[in-house]
Amino acid sequence: MDEYSCFVDWDKMDVTVQSQDAKDLTCTEFQELKQLARQGYWAKNHSLRAKVYHKLISNIPCRTVTPDANVYRDIVVKIVGKRNSNSLPLPEFVDDSLVPTYCLNAEGIGAVRKIILCIANQFPDISFCPALPSVIALLLHYSKDEAVCFEQVCRILACNDPSKRLIDQTFLAFESSCMTFGDLVNKYCQAAHKLMVAVSEDVLEVYSDWQRWLFGELPMAYIARVFDVFLVEGYKVLYRVALAILKFFHKVRARQPMESDSIQQDIRAFVRDIAKSVSPERLLEKAFAIRLFSRKEIQLLQMANEKALQQKGITVKQKRQNVHLAVHAENFKSEIVSVKEMRDIWSWIPERFALCQPLLLFTTLEHGCSLSRFYSHSEGHEPTLLLIKTTAKEVCGAYLSTDWSERRRGGNKLSFFGTGECFVFRLQPEVERYEWVIIKHPELATSGSEPENHVSPASSTLSSRSLPSDPSDRLSPFLSARHFNLPSKTASMFMAGSSECIIIGGGDGQALYLDADLNHGRTSHCNTFNNQPLCSESFQISVLEVWGFRDTMNG
Repeated sequence: MDEYSCFVDWDKMDVTVQSQDAKDLTCTEFQELKQLARQGYWAKNHSLRAKVYHKLISNIPCRTVTPDANVYRDIVVKIVGKRNSNSLPLPEFVDDSLVPTYCLNAEGIGAVRKIILCIANQFPDISFCPALPSVIALLLHYSKDEAVCFEQVCRILACNDPSKRLIDQTFLAFESSCMTFGDLVNKYCQAAHKLMVAVSEDVLEVYSDWQRWLFGELPMAYIARVFDVFLVEGYKVLYRVALAILKFFHKVRARQPMESDSIQQDIRAFVRDIAKSVSPERLLEKAFAIRLFSRKEIQLLQMANEKALQQKGITVKQKRQNVHLAVHAENFKSEIVSVKEMRDIWSWIPERFALCQPLLLFTTLEHGCSLSRFYSHSEGHEPTLLLIKTTAKEVCGAYLSTDWSERRRGGNKLSFFGTGECFVFRLQPEVERYEWVIIKHPELATSGSEPENHVSPASSTLSSRSLPSDPSDRLSPFLSARHFNLPSKTASMFMAGSSECIIIGGGDGQALYLDADLNHGRTSHCNTFNNQPLCSESFQISVLEVWGFRDTMNG
C-alpha cells in the first residue's frame, strides 16, 4: 500500500481505489479543476486523491498564525497523555455520539479524537462544529500521519477568505445554514417539502439534520466524492448535495409507508443505505442539475437568517422548541383559515420569519372595506400575509415581502416593488403555491432594455416582458434591495398599489387585482403554465385579512 494508508482498513475500503491508475494533477485553472473534481478524476486512485487534497488545502488562504504539524507534535502528548485515545472525552462543540469511522483502522479511529482535542486547544473560539469529526476522519484516510491531518484541518478552519465559506464553527452560523437550507428546499424541492410538512410537526427540525446527512450518515465513497468538489467549489456544493438527497428520498419513499415514527430517522436511514438507491455519480449529477441561486444570493440569504437569529438573541445552542415556533393554536383566530392551514402557509415562508407568530393587522369584518384603512393598518409591517375568502368559498392569498409604504415612491403613478420571496397561493378548493416567475422559469426573461420603475394602471402587467433582461444584472432579485444596500435594479416587480387598486402577482403567470372598495377582485392567468387559476377570473370578496409577523422573543 502507499504512504497514505497507515490509518486505512483496506478490508472496508472500495478495492477500486487501490488499483486504478491516474496521472498526476497539473492544472491550476479553477474551471478545469472544477470539471475534474465533478468527473471524479482523482476518486479512483487513493494516492492521487491524497496528493490533490494536500495541494488544494495548502492553497486555502489562512490567518497569518495557523497551527501546523509541528504544533501538533508539541501539544499532543501534553493534551492526551497516556489516556486511551478511544475513550477520550470530546469537547462540547461536537456530538460525541456522531463520530464517523468510515474505513479507518483502530489507530485511525483513536487519532480522530486526539486531533479534535488538539484543535479545541488551538481554536478556543469554536463553539459549535458538528461537521468536524467527519472532516477529520475523512482526511485521515489520505494523511501520512496525525500531524499532517491536523495541519490540513486547521487550514480549513482558519480560512480567512471572506468569499470562501467552508465549515460552520458557531451555533449562529450552523443554525442560519439550517434556515437557509429550509428556504432552498422550499424553492427547489417543493414535492419533498410538502411531504415534510404533512408528516412532521416541526419541518425545520428535519432540515436541521442536513449537515448530518453529509457529515455523518453518508457512506465513505459518497462523502469523499462530495469532499472532492467541496474543496474546489466551496460551501454551495453541500447545499446542492443535500437537496439532491432530499429529492431522491422523496422519489424512493413517497409511495412507501414510513419505516419509523420519525421522518428524521427515516431520512437518516435512507442516507446510510443510499447505495441501494443511488450511486455517488448519480447523486452528484442530480445535485449539479439543480439551477440553484448564485453564491452571492445564498450568502445574502445566509446573512439575513443570521441577522434574524441575532435580533432574537439566538446565538448559542438551546432547546429546539425555543428556537423554532409553530403557529400557536391558543392565540390564533382567523375567519378565513384554520390553525392547520396557517401552519401550512408558515411552512412556505422564509425561515427567518417563521421564527415569528402571526399578528392580525387588518380585517374587513372589523375595519371595513376601505383601501386607505388597508394601507394605514398594513404600513410599517414587513413582511405581511394577505388572505382572501370569496363568496364562492374560494380561499387564496399572498406572502408579501415589502412594506406597502414603498408604493409612495411612485408618486401618483402605480409603482411596482417587492422581491422574489413574494408568492401567491390557493388553499380552497385545492392547495397550490405559485412561484415567482423569474425564479422558477428564468428562461422566460426576454431580451430588452431595463424596465421602467413606474407604469400606468392601464399598461400594468406582470409578464416576463416587464423583467430585467440579463440575469447577471439582477444581483439578487430574491432579497430586498434596501436590506443589503443593493442597487435598485435588483428589486422585482411583484406588488403594486395606488388609491385606486392593488395588484399582486407574477407567480407562474398568476396576477391578482383588488378594487379600491375591497369588495371585488379579478385574476389573470398566463396560459404558459398548466397550473389551475388562483381563483375565479372575477370574484366577490367575503372576508379579507392582513397578517403581520410578531416577534414573540423580543416582546
